[in-house]
Amino acid sequence: MEKFDVVIIGAGASGLFCATNAAYRGRKVLILDHANKAGKKILMSGGGRCNFTNMDASPKHFLCNNPHFCISALKRYTPSDFVELVDRHALDYVEKTPGQLFCKDSAKDLLSILLTELEWSGADLRLNTSVKSIDWQEQGAKLTINQNNTQSEIQCESLVIATGGLSIPSMGATGFGYEIAKQVGHSVYPTRASLVPITAQPDRKAQLAELSGVACDIEATAGGAVFKEPMLFTHRGVSGPAILQITNFWQPGEPLKIHIAPELTLESLVKTREEQPKKTVENYLANELPKRLVELMGSELTWLSQKFAQVSNEQLESLVNYLSNFDVAPNGTEGYRTAEVTLGGVDTNEVSSKTFESQKQKGLYFIGEVLDVTGWLGGYNFQWAWSSGFAAAQFV
Repeated sequence: MEKFDVVIIGAGASGLFCATNAAYRGRKVLILDHANKAGKKILMSGGGRCNFTNMDASPKHFLCNNPHFCISALKRYTPSDFVELVDRHALDYVEKTPGQLFCKDSAKDLLSILLTELEWSGADLRLNTSVKSIDWQEQGAKLTINQNNTQSEIQCESLVIATGGLSIPSMGATGFGYEIAKQVGHSVYPTRASLVPITAQPDRKAQLAELSGVACDIEATAGGAVFKEPMLFTHRGVSGPAILQITNFWQPGEPLKIHIAPELTLESLVKTREEQPKKTVENYLANELPKRLVELMGSELTWLSQKFAQVSNEQLESLVNYLSNFDVAPNGTEGYRTAEVTLGGVDTNEVSSKTFESQKQKGLYFIGEVLDVTGWLGGYNFQWAWSSGFAAAQFV
């Protein structure tokens, strides 16, 4: 029977990073994954260019039922620390919006760095390997594994769960980590897809589908959160940064407010009427908003074809109300199929914020997305992977 100091289940961002840093400490480390390739979600994230951190990352950018849990790890391994690592490997990266760092060419470049570091550290990586059972012993755990239809047993002192959430099952996501947590008595918060497009109810969906591919600036409000970012119309409803962000705070059945073009106020429209009385409202809006969106608005507010001089304050007020309460008729979300993250997970009140060790089972650790920690859109979730993986690596 093979023996290791540390076995990590999951060769995603947090698992790879934890394995490398633990092995650099001189620990004998094995990382297992049932997939045929490491870091699959890294490769497809950020449109294939991976938004690998956010220089602004702080605890306020994370949702967790234990809000203080993130503080320690984020302080111990910062975005600057990760940038220092990729700089040593001469990764070309760009800052798309303030703080958001993406690979300049391809996420493959970042994964190559992680795998190079893994190799240099001496950690062992085994793919196409599933864990069949875990037996807890006095000095750690015994795992029964199956690699390429060959069953064997391994022992370890520390077992790290880095299996991620349920998002994007086509990439191999499963609820395995939650099952292990429950087996040793952990509470697991209910999970749901997040950072995910919103679908519209059937009638509205058909109307909005005509705008598929159109984007506009909005202010999305739900659950006490407000995001001013672009929204994208899709064949199924709406997406884009503002919509993905708000799904961390919105659930189907709850109020969702979409305010298109917040800068278009009653005052600004009245002023335009004074300055351009002969211009039609429709033509004015076509300079402020996408043409296809204005056409939809014109079919619902037929008076938009009139000149400003013919339009009353009440009509302008109804336009402002239309924009500030734009009806997307939300039905639900696209679910785990396209979600970037999974909200909920292992209760962090039962996990050490310093070591990431379970308070229910000695020698068991949880890192990354399997925990009840979810970041905003914009590189925050990858930073959580690096920070939690690094923090746990110092103690396993």
